Amino acid sequence: MANDILKGKRGIIFGALDEHSIAWKVAERAAEEGAIFTLTNAPIAMRMGKINDLAAKCNSEIIPADATSVEDLENLVQGSMDKLGGKLDFVLHSIGMSPNVRKSKPYTDLNYDFFQKTVDVSALSFHKVMQTTMKLDAMNEWSSVLALTYIAAQRTFPDYSDMAEAKAMLESIARSFGYHYGSAKHVRVNTISQSPTRTTAGSGVKGFDDFIDFADKMSPLGNASAEDCANYCIAMFSDLTKMVTMQNLMHDGGFSSTGITAKMLGKD
Repeated sequence: MANDILKGKRGIIFGALDEHSIAWKVAERAAEEGAIFTLTNAPIAMRMGKINDLAAKCNSEIIPADATSVEDLENLVQGSMDKLGGKLDFVLHSIGMSPNVRKSKPYTDLNYDFFQKTVDVSALSFHKVMQTTMKLDAMNEWSSVLALTYIAAQRTFPDYSDMAEAKAMLESIARSFGYHYGSAKHVRVNTISQSPTRTTAGSGVKGFDDFIDFADKMSPLGNASAEDCANYCIAMFSDLTKMVTMQNLMHDGGFSSTGITAKMLGKD
């Protein structure tokens, strides 16, 4: 049920590929709650997905951008303000990619050029996005910047490979930039650590079905769905959470606080 809690707010949503993307669900919910926003993804990703369908559904403009390119980001941010008619109130960074994972390189035999690409796309791009919005004075006071992460930043999941390092850096950037953005502009910066979710990108991780099954058995509430994550993002974009910043917010059905469960022991 919509309550117009984002009515009058403007934003940018990165990373919607198809209807399985969390960013796609966030865009749908943001539109339902009254927000206007631009959609963006790398040109190659846009050719693989269905972002035009989402744009039509949400009455949104698409501005292609490579999030690793400062020039592209400057065009995106300025173009978004021009199209939306003012400064921004929220940004969602839902981007992650590892060439090492895609090419099934074992963690103990990584290609370091691929590793640098992983970090650039999955973590450093978050800093570039915020540095760009700050330099262009693009965010309203009390606006919200979010990135999606995973608990592999704190715990070892062998097949998650170098994405774990990228997520750890992403969360660190949120804390560090959150301090500076909060002090300068009252902009809040947070990460949401989501349950393993059956997205196009996530499904590329070896053993992903086992990830999902294990997490579901370890979570008292079960795995959080993409739709539930979208609802959490909407709450974080809203004025109801305006004093929350520099946090890594667990959205995982209790997985991160659970040691063992009856289901894992075969007693349930």
